[in-house]
Amino acid sequence: MQSNKINAELKKSQEFKERIARYLFLLCALFSVFFIILISYFIFSGGIDVFRTVGLKDFLFGTDWSPMDTPPSFGIFSMIMGSIMVTLLASAMAVPVALFTSAFLACDCPAWLYRILKPGLNLMAGIPSIVYGFFALTFIVPKMRELFKGNGMSILTAAILLLIMILPTIIAISENAIRSVPNPYYQGSIALGATHERTVMHVVLPAARSGIFAGIILGIGRAIGETMAVILVAGNQTRLTFNIFKGIRTMTTNIVLEMGYAAGIHREALIATACVLFIFILIINITFWIFKKRSEKL
Repeated sequence: MQSNKINAELKKSQEFKERIARYLFLLCALFSVFFIILISYFIFSGGIDVFRTVGLKDFLFGTDWSPMDTPPSFGIFSMIMGSIMVTLLASAMAVPVALFTSAFLACDCPAWLYRILKPGLNLMAGIPSIVYGFFALTFIVPKMRELFKGNGMSILTAAILLLIMILPTIIAISENAIRSVPNPYYQGSIALGATHERTVMHVVLPAARSGIFAGIILGIGRAIGETMAVILVAGNQTRLTFNIFKGIRTMTTNIVLEMGYAAGIHREALIATACVLFIFILIINITFWIFKKRSEKL
């Protein structure tokens, strides 16, 4: 009788602890949603007037950014294209490298080498972006100047820098996705006569595509949102060009460079630029969500 009473009290105590933990998790989730709503309200309420004053078409597709002129111009199309070109070029170079590196780490890397490579990649992920920027300014920019003339600050230089910066993120998430593929997938393919390389490329990697794509999306998100490192090497010229050897200015660098002295409609135009950047990130995440849902149905 006494034993049953003790067990009931223990069960009641355990249920109470689980209830507290559940409410704590719920509170943390609500805090995350609250901050997203707060940030969205701040940037959209601060920048929405620009769309009415300047005009949505002139703001998004105008190529002249001259906020100090009379009358001022607030066209950010050159900066939108600058952000897109730097991000796409960096991603196009980073994805194959990250994919093969993560496959090697998960499937073929000797244990002694893994103990060296993995901490190195983790260290790369933790290095502050300004350190990457100084590295690019003192090493990559002079090399680009020697190879392609000019001042060395260009779309290609910024893309190479971002390639180095987003690699650890894509590799880490892709490696985890590859390791989570059930071993019978690999064994079944080998038993049917496929080689190790063919099994990895045609069975294991496709099975891990959802996680790999998540890593790529996070890498793209970091690339398009990167600011401090890009400021040092992109040239910071507000012009529309598709020449990868010329300098440009991205949306993030425009906000950082001018927010310190901006006032009035100039400041609102910079906040509106943040709205456009926010929508870009939203589109990337929605694309990932759609891709993941379709992958789950296959």
